[in-house]
Amino acid sequence: MARILNIDIPDNKRVVISLTYIYGIGKSTAEEICKKSNISVEKRVKDLSETELTALRKAASEYKTEGDLRREVAFDIKRLQEIATYRGIRHRKNLPVRGQSTRKNARTRKGVRKTVANKKK
Repeated sequence: MARILNIDIPDNKRVVISLTYIYGIGKSTAEEICKKSNISVEKRVKDLSETELTALRKAASEYKTEGDLRREVAFDIKRLQEIATYRGIRHRKNLPVRGQSTRKNARTRKGVRKTVANKKK
């Protein structure tokens, strides 16, 4: 397994797909990294030479990834909660943040249904 940005990426996959295993690098960013380091998109990681791996590492290090990106996202969420924006309150209550309906759906975010007892008439 090749190591890029302290992450082991799979050898038997294409370079573009392997780079997406790094948090913060999607398919389009991976394609940009390949273009910057002059590596074919179709090439597999196991077929890369040491100089190509070095070029990949250098190109990938220009992007904000892994710990730095996770820390920044966590800080942004914390900031929203502190200034009590609508989104911050939704984060705090563990409800959907981006305007989704919650009357029938959002079970992943809300958890298992909690039954509310009926009032007797």
